[in-house]
Amino acid sequence: MNFSLEAFLFDTPLYTKITIKDLNDAEFKALITNQDARNDIDGYNPFRKTQTTFETIRTLGCLFNPSNYYLSQGGFGEFQIRCKRHGNILRYYCLYDAIDSTLIKVGQYPSVATVHLHEIKQYRKLLPTEKMKEITRAVGLAANGVGIGSYVYLRRVFEYLIQQAYQEAIENESISEGDFQRARMDGKIELLKAYLPIFLVDHKELYSILSLGIHELDENTCLQHFDTLRVGIEIILDEQLEALRKKEKIDAATSKIKNLKSTIKK
Repeated sequence: MNFSLEAFLFDTPLYTKITIKDLNDAEFKALITNQDARNDIDGYNPFRKTQTTFETIRTLGCLFNPSNYYLSQGGFGEFQIRCKRHGNILRYYCLYDAIDSTLIKVGQYPSVATVHLHEIKQYRKLLPTEKMKEITRAVGLAANGVGIGSYVYLRRVFEYLIQQAYQEAIENESISEGDFQRARMDGKIELLKAYLPIFLVDHKELYSILSLGIHELDENTCLQHFDTLRVGIEIILDEQLEALRKKEKIDAATSKIKNLKSTIKK
């Protein structure tokens, strides 16, 4: 898989070691060298709380002449991008090991957590306060290099989604409590598939991966895959949020139509 500049800047947690397989990859060289710097980088501006376009104003190799020297020698460097609309500057501090061809982001301002917390806030309609705190903690821990702990909180949110679906199924008398309690998580998801988002049903393995991370994987491995799991849970929540918004729109339209009928009859 090629290096993704946007993913590295906006999604990759601190201290995640990335192996660069192709040193001539244009996305990677845009981070290093002056002549290959990209003009447009799409991302979220946490200062203005909006999606925008950034431009590179400082590369990791800008202090070297030529800047390609950094590619062969490596070292510590600072990368900066500027919002083309508002002028805000985002800073990234990285360590590149030229011998192993590995790149680590050791610091950034604003943090990864700050960038992602705006996305999480939209789920307040779906999650109670405690679960909002847990998904926020997960993002915050991962942003600070704590992989296993972040998985603990993501798994709690996942379990909450299953429990909510179970309560709905029980109320509708469409599931046996005994069958549910005896089943493993993938079996529980299968029993509740009529009450769960399609993405969750199609990706039952998310729970197993979260559990594996908590019990068997090391911090670095957890961090490397955190973003994938976070996005997976956000997609599940997105499906529920879309359904909720549709219901709210239908309810509002139904109410207005009733009022309109009442007015016409008068």
